[in-house]
Amino acid sequence: MSPQRSPRMRLAALAAATAAISLTVAACSGGSPQGAATFDPEAQTTITWWTGQADQAETILEGLAADFEKLHPNVKVDISSGAPSTDELLQKLSAGFAGGTYPDVSYAYGSWASELQGSKRTLDITDQVAEPDVKWDEFPAAARQTAQPGGGSTIGFPAVVDNLTLIYNTTVFDAAGVDYPTADWTWDDFREAAKKLTDPSTNTYGYGYSVSGSEETTWQFWPHLWQNGGEILSEDQKTATFDSDAGVKGLTLLRDMAVDDKSIYLDQTDTKAAQLFASDRIGMITSGPWTLYDLQTAKTSYGVVPLPGTDGNHESVSGPDLWVLFDHKDANREHWSYELTKWLTSAEQDIRWNVAYGNLPLRTSEVQSPEFLAQVEALPGLDVMAANMVNSKHARPTVKGYVQLSEAVGSAISEVLQGQGEPADALTQAAATATDALGG
Repeated sequence: MSPQRSPRMRLAALAAATAAISLTVAACSGGSPQGAATFDPEAQTTITWWTGQADQAETILEGLAADFEKLHPNVKVDISSGAPSTDELLQKLSAGFAGGTYPDVSYAYGSWASELQGSKRTLDITDQVAEPDVKWDEFPAAARQTAQPGGGSTIGFPAVVDNLTLIYNTTVFDAAGVDYPTADWTWDDFREAAKKLTDPSTNTYGYGYSVSGSEETTWQFWPHLWQNGGEILSEDQKTATFDSDAGVKGLTLLRDMAVDDKSIYLDQTDTKAAQLFASDRIGMITSGPWTLYDLQTAKTSYGVVPLPGTDGNHESVSGPDLWVLFDHKDANREHWSYELTKWLTSAEQDIRWNVAYGNLPLRTSEVQSPEFLAQVEALPGLDVMAANMVNSKHARPTVKGYVQLSEAVGSAISEVLQGQGEPADALTQAAATATDALGG
């Protein structure tokens, strides 16, 4: 239902384009021709908007662009998807930087934020979003952090937000006579339930986890790290620190479930576990809003609760995406690009965009709207996921080198869960590899 692929698909696009964008920017010292030096509110102005969307999502945004033009008759919004798929937008932007044909506003995966900031083509809207009427604090913390990569300039507005929750199959729980998960569950509760749900005679597992080594493997591990007090990187973001005692404790839990209890279905594909869950062969998965539409289609009986917690901490992980604003050295384009994205991400317009499309609302003020409550009726559990955004306190790093870091962590987790290593040793080796990538 989400207009974008889940975060597990985003690292491939980043890996493919990181080198291209870095090399292009390094080789290109020129910029766009100088535009208006000062803002003229009556000047006829055209701004270009790459949405990264298709089908119904693109149609919704085109309608919103038309409404913005009606509100501002001197402004024309040249709106398009920008590329054949969202994954190709970064390469398209890289080529645009070289040729001076990049847009004023573009959709971007949050994992691209540092690359785009490093292009020296983004606008800094830090001062503007601090204005009271923007209500910047209504956006989830992880989304705000992603829009400000490395704690530097704010390069855009949040576009789409999500988070991981625990989704449980009530049919599997009922068959095993196990009480449903609650919002107060600990990881010990979770492990015990997974053991009880596992039945080798019917090939039923308590839990499903990715061992593909992709970002799907990695990002599902971060809540285990954070809940135990750990951090992915050092404060200066130059050293990987996920091999701390907190990381070892989190990975040891998963290892014990997979190797000792044999209660985890180890998914080599990133897709099979969700399919088995939908067909009543897995009791629990950790997933997000994009899963609900498929579960409704499959007529799976399910429930949703926040992730199990450690000492009352139920922190989750989010993969926010952005509307990034770009600098063309033109005061009129800069002004209207900002006004468009500010208007688009207001509660009133977001109800017409994210909420209407079945995504989570961007702002806390939207969760009691009639429109969102109607979506909750259609997609039960969406309200739990919206409320769970308060548990997305950390943002995944947007630093250069995160792709290699993710690959190192993902490989370490996959090996350990398949009985091919010990948590401490695997994470130590992965942290060394990741730190080298951060330095390189």
